[in-house]
Amino acid sequence: MKHARNAKNEAAPARKSEPATAQVVPLTAERFLESAAKRFPAERPDRCSKCGSTFIKHEPAFVHCRYCGKIARLANASLADQEIFELRSGLRIAS
Repeated sequence: MKHARNAKNEAAPARKSEPATAQVVPLTAERFLESAAKRFPAERPDRCSKCGSTFIKHEPAFVHCRYCGKIARLANASLADQEIFELRSGLRIAS
């Protein structure tokens, strides 16, 4: 017993695929800084950007939400200051 073929499959002409064009994106430090500036908040927020909670903790380079757990890195904050903060508060053991 033969199955009836779909009329759409028989009538569809064969499509020619167009060649994909490649785009070269330079990986420069300026490009990374531009994209980082879009993702990181420039100033310390008073609410969590994910859940809207005000139960947040401000650190030198990060803002932690104590309600949902989101961690946001501040754009122009020093990671060296953050490391000193973590060592002094006992969050990390000095290595």
